[in-house]
Amino acid sequence: MRKLVTVGLSGIIAGPVLTGASLAADMKVTIEVPKLDVAEYHRPYVAAWIENADGGVAANLSVWYEFKKENHKGNKWLKDMRQWWRRAGRELDMPVDGLSSATRPAGKHPIDFSSSAPPLAELKPGEYELVVEAAREVGGRELVRIPFKWPAAEAFSGSAQGKDELGVVALEIKP
Repeated sequence: MRKLVTVGLSGIIAGPVLTGASLAADMKVTIEVPKLDVAEYHRPYVAAWIENADGGVAANLSVWYEFKKENHKGNKWLKDMRQWWRRAGRELDMPVDGLSSATRPAGKHPIDFSSSAPPLAELKPGEYELVVEAAREVGGRELVRIPFKWPAAEAFSGSAQGKDELGVVALEIKP
């Protein structure tokens, strides 16, 4: 009798967990920082966010910048990412836990998000754009956009190719 009760309860507990997992959506953003052959190379500052149809920021996803705990000197160049700065950056007190991190070297950098956790948990159904902006000292500034619908009824994959400061930016959504 004891084994039957244990097995019965484990089925009750596991049931909702398995069902809930199949309802969650996942979003994967991959940002490529290209390797540049220049005399003075600095890693780019990069911001990724989601804009709603009217151009407002629906969610900040990630901000990569030079962060030194002792002096916060990297903060003063965040405004070089002009679009992000005007729409959301100047309202934030950097660093922001779970949003900001150090600049990244050349290569592809995936970032995963779940619909059951911020920032996607608060995202209302609708049409959006993933926006990624990069700015580099002694370099340029670049912005790419990928339109998408949320929540996704089926798997979605989109990408945009940067020219100088960004390589391929890819967006994958799995319902």
